[in-house]
This record gives sequence, structure tokens and C-alpha cells, in this order.
Amino acid sequence: MQKTILITGCSSGIGYDAAHGLRAAGWRVFATCRAQADVDRLRAKGFDSYVLDYADENSIGSALEQVLADTGGTLDALYNNGAFACPGAVEDLPRGALREIFETNVFGYHDLTTRVIPVMRAQGHGRIINCSSVLGFTPLRWRGAYNSTKFALEGLTQTMRLEMRGTGIDIILIEPGPVTSDIRVKSIPQFERWIDWENSPRRAQYETVLRDRLYKSNGPDRFELPASAVTKKLLHALTSTRPKPHYFVTTPTYVMAALKRILPVRTWEWLIAKV
Repeated sequence: MQKTILITGCSSGIGYDAAHGLRAAGWRVFATCRAQADVDRLRAKGFDSYVLDYADENSIGSALEQVLADTGGTLDALYNNGAFACPGAVEDLPRGALREIFETNVFGYHDLTTRVIPVMRAQGHGRIINCSSVLGFTPLRWRGAYNSTKFALEGLTQTMRLEMRGTGIDIILIEPGPVTSDIRVKSIPQFERWIDWENSPRRAQYETVLRDRLYKSNGPDRFELPASAVTKKLLHALTSTRPKPHYFVTTPTYVMAALKRILPVRTWEWLIAKV
């Protein structure tokens, strides 16, 4: 029978490429997005698509209910992917900004995952793959909100993997580095909404560093890969008889993981503070 997968955050970037790549590989893809307009666009391309907003519990429940109605109550895989960023120095992040980003990047992942697990338990198998980041184990400046959500996601995912041993359900992390996407552009409204940079003691740094990076496109990063590089690892995670616990994507992810293991903490922090 045709394998089924639910993918979140399919409006662009990693999720959009994953939806196309998995469908081309023979999977029945349920591609979800936060906005109805994006859902309509995917349906026009022949996808089974529903609205799923991680920040809305009712939206999560409704989307999953519709997917299970389409599949007869089964689901082979879940790929948690949708997320957003809120750039700014940690000292300038108001409580509301952190609350909002955690609702989507962490709590939404957890909510959907815990709703899917009973389905996979009943059928005796399944794979849950969470899209984390190199920023889930290597923090970089100006990205504190996003870093913290990915660190939290790594902790939840790794704990769940320990607890799900012997159930037939594999819990897997994918950790991309720089990948072509719209995350920078989509983070600008978050920055403008939450960060009072003009009254920050770091105003000069915002003017000379962050705002330039945020508002100006200087082309691809040096080690940037297309979203298809993530899809390639996703396919391996879904089809391998013994999938890896972690899948790194891009050279910086491999390099940062190695350096974190071998360097003293102060040296490692000195290095990443330069990025």
C-alpha cells in the first residue's frame, strides 16, 4: 500500500520541497500550511492539503482529523517542519515574543506529535521526524529566540526517542545548517513587532550589524544548500531499515558538531561569537 506522511510548513522552503520530493518518491503527502491561500495553491498542484497552524490547538486537531479520515485512520510518518524566527538580542526580547515563538516552534510540534503517537501505537509502526537546526546545539548571536526553541525541541525529541524504544515508532532529528528559504524575510515582521531596537543599549550594533543582515540580501551563504538537500536526508530517514537518530545537513552542521565535541567551552564560545 502507498505510504502516507503528514508534513507541516509546506508553503515554501524545506516543507515545500519535501512535499514534492516525497510525492515523486511515491508517498501520499498531506501538505499543511498556516494560511488558506497556501493550502489552495498546493491543492491546485494536486496535493492533499489542509490548514494547520501550530499556534492553534483546534487547527491541529482539525487537520489531523481530516488526514486520518482520508487514510482510514492510519499514518506512516509525521514530519514536523514549520517554524519561524524572531531576531534580536536576548535582553531585548519581551516575554510575549518568547511565548509566541514557543507556541509554534515547540508546543505545536509537541501537541501534534502526541496526537499522532496513539495512531502509530495502534498500527504498530511509524516514524516521527522533527526538523531542528544546527542552532539546536550551536547558539549564534541575535538568534536567541529561535536558538532556544530548537534547543528545547532537541531535548524533547531525544527524550521521546528513549521513551519510545520498543514501540515500533522511530523518533528522528534532522539538523540543517544554512538552507535556501524565506525564513530571513519572514522574520522581519517579528523583529519590527517585538524588538524596540531604537531604545536598546545595543542600538549601534543593531544599526551596523543586525539590520543590515536582516534587510539586505547578499545572496546565498557560503555553505548554503538548496532545500532538496534536506529532502534527501528525509527520504533516507523514512526508508532506511535502521534510521539514524540524527541527520546533519550542510557542512557547517558537521563542523560545529565536531568542534563542540573537541574544543574547550571557552574556545568554542569565542569561535561562535565571531559568526
